[in-house]
Amino acid sequence: MTNYVKSTNFATKDNLASGDPLKIVKGTEINTEYDNIAVAVATKADLSSPTFTGTPTLPTGTIATTQVFGNSSTALATTAFVQAAMAALFPVGAIYTAVVSTNPATLIGFGTWTAFGAGRVMVGFDSGNALFDTAEETGGSANATLPSHTHTATVTDPGHNHTTTAGSGAFSGATGLGFFIGNDAGAVTGTAVTSISVANSTEGASATNANYQPYITVYMWKRTA
Repeated sequence: MTNYVKSTNFATKDNLASGDPLKIVKGTEINTEYDNIAVAVATKADLSSPTFTGTPTLPTGTIATTQVFGNSSTALATTAFVQAAMAALFPVGAIYTAVVSTNPATLIGFGTWTAFGAGRVMVGFDSGNALFDTAEETGGSANATLPSHTHTATVTDPGHNHTTTAGSGAFSGATGLGFFIGNDAGAVTGTAVTSISVANSTEGASATNANYQPYITVYMWKRTA
């Protein structure tokens, strides 16, 4: 972009004496001025849809540098404004996630960032649950131990009657079923009581159980300054 600079001071010619050859306005002088003007005009931006080259800057204090966040007008925005807007999106304490390991200070150009939450997933704050009512509270286990255990079951038969018809003779048997031998002399009742106990032996063995929810691995960073 070139500014027009006048090569000939035509006003000084008016003060020269008549007959002074410098008082004459020469065609070469006029051509030089027109050429200078043409170069300046050709290198200036148009008012309508200009195309800038190089590194254009805006004057300090213009609307582009002082506009507030949320301005949806057509005002220009400087890199300073854009950087401030980015910093507002990621204040101190914000978490940045990515699938590349580059520190966010390099990626977005500001802040101090430290690696965050290695090997953990994030869960929403819940003031009604003591497990989740403090920011950065940790818990859970990736390798919970399952101890061995025993199940015991007992089944008891309270007893039941067996009835048989037998003749005269002796009742045989102390416990269990009665046996009768002889002529038919009527009905005699004998009672047998049975008790059954079942105990399972200890099953399983103490071991770790990797019980993970479906997950995807990313890099997480926390802005600290």
